[in-house]
Amino acid sequence: MPRSLLLAGVLVISVIFYAGCKQPEESVGPRYSSEGPEPAAASQSPSYRFAVHPLYNPVKLSQVYQPLMDYLNNTVPDASFTLEASRDYAAFEKKIRQAKIEFLLPNPWQTLEAMEAGYDVIAMAGNPEDFRGIFITRKDSGLKHVTDLKGKTVSYPAPTALAGCVMPQYFLYQHGIDIHQDIHNTYVGSQESSIMHVFLGESAAGATWPSPWRLFQKKHPEKARYLQVQWQTESLLNNSVMARKDIAPELKHRLQKALYLLHETSSGRYILSTMETAKFHRADNSHYDVIRRFMEEFEQNVRGIREKEYGALDSVR
Repeated sequence: MPRSLLLAGVLVISVIFYAGCKQPEESVGPRYSSEGPEPAAASQSPSYRFAVHPLYNPVKLSQVYQPLMDYLNNTVPDASFTLEASRDYAAFEKKIRQAKIEFLLPNPWQTLEAMEAGYDVIAMAGNPEDFRGIFITRKDSGLKHVTDLKGKTVSYPAPTALAGCVMPQYFLYQHGIDIHQDIHNTYVGSQESSIMHVFLGESAAGATWPSPWRLFQKKHPEKARYLQVQWQTESLLNNSVMARKDIAPELKHRLQKALYLLHETSSGRYILSTMETAKFHRADNSHYDVIRRFMEEFEQNVRGIREKEYGALDSVR
């Protein structure tokens, strides 16, 4: 065999061997590169955070309120909304004071705090008559009168939960219960936890409000059948939707319009049903003056409300 032919054969074999042994530089599958769209490039709209007060734990809150964010992202042009959850009421209220979140859905007392931090009310979430405190007890508790709670434990979501704590404690005061002397108060972190403490026998009564109770009945029907609403308070104004003062007026108007129209379609009513909210109503700062008057009465007769006074309460979990 000619020497030149032999060398050519060796070269071909070497190339084949090298190609078979060389590992691919990149794994096969989808990837993002400078030539293609980045994940964040799906929307060039300005991004805004929308913080909802901790009605539920962060996972449950996301399940309940993410459909609303999806609706706003599809309805409000030139804006992108991201749901912001908080681990507890204290963390949410810290965000209010820092005023770094663009939009809020706080309870009525937190609404007053947010006004001081630089936010304005642009809507009310839910019907006013649905915002009331309720006491959940076991059906076999034997409790009949409010005074039967003396010497027993009452659970609440948090000291600043208006319908789930403040209004129930004012109700107890009106019925002759000194919350500092007659009962043991325990603050358990969420509306569902307050109800679960009753089911588990860790508290004689659990304070919450109608929306979380309806959701609990849907989510835990086997547990809810052992429980009942024993007492309820008078109603007050419902939760607000707030925008930071520096948000462009036209964006606030577009958001308001989207919220006000939500109940007019079947898909919108479904979104509202997941939040246990009937509809969004027109409202502004002046509507919440009634909450200011109620809070003054509460603090004068029952206890202080602000975070620095938490230490005076029985137990905070």
